[in-house]
Amino acid sequence: MLVRNERAMIDRHLAKLRARDTISAEEEAVIRQSFGEVRVVPAGTTCIRAGERLTFSTLLLDGFMCRYKDLPGGERQITEVHTAGDFLDLHSFSLKQLDHNIMALTASRVVLMPHTALTAITEHHPHLARVYWFLTALDAAIHREWVLSLGRRTAIERIAHLVCELRVRLGLVDQADDSGFDLPLTQTDLSDCTGLTPVHVNRTLRDLRERGLMEFRSKRVTIHDMAGLIALAEFDDNYLYLRREAR
Repeated sequence: MLVRNERAMIDRHLAKLRARDTISAEEEAVIRQSFGEVRVVPAGTTCIRAGERLTFSTLLLDGFMCRYKDLPGGERQITEVHTAGDFLDLHSFSLKQLDHNIMALTASRVVLMPHTALTAITEHHPHLARVYWFLTALDAAIHREWVLSLGRRTAIERIAHLVCELRVRLGLVDQADDSGFDLPLTQTDLSDCTGLTPVHVNRTLRDLRERGLMEFRSKRVTIHDMAGLIALAEFDDNYLYLRREAR
């Protein structure tokens, strides 16, 4: 059973849903009742591995986690950073296993939703089922934007774009504003997100600081010029689908 603090953390998930659609009191109750076991995941722990058979999907309550793929030589590519209120693997409901790994970038807390509960939602709450279907489509939209960054944006544009995206996503749960946000990631983590070397990340962050746009220090992003950062990244949040629409 969720304790009071953990139930409050579910509010972050509901806030992200309500930014895109209307969630009724009945649907909120169904969501809350569908979650089960809570787990604490230490930083650096890969909690779900590619190919593992899954009978539940996992919601991030607190912390930062990521999806990643790696090569036999150990090279890692992070394909999405997850923030509080995100499902890490909602798509495992239909896939039953993942083709990638899920790891905690920081000490994190998660809660599990059994696939049997998701089946009940699809059978008895069609609107909520469509909302969760939308979340998997949203994940795909974010992935496409990250592919564009890796393939076509310059180093400074990649980092600026990532900061702009995280500022919006964290802002939905009151963890960011135009002045910045806490980001307890390492420069190595940022290099794995952006396909750059740690040295290149360090040099690029220095460039952003010298331009007076932002700085990343003591695990916090401080934004000095939000408009300038958006312009540099050519950031357009349409791919985050922030309009509230009936589904």
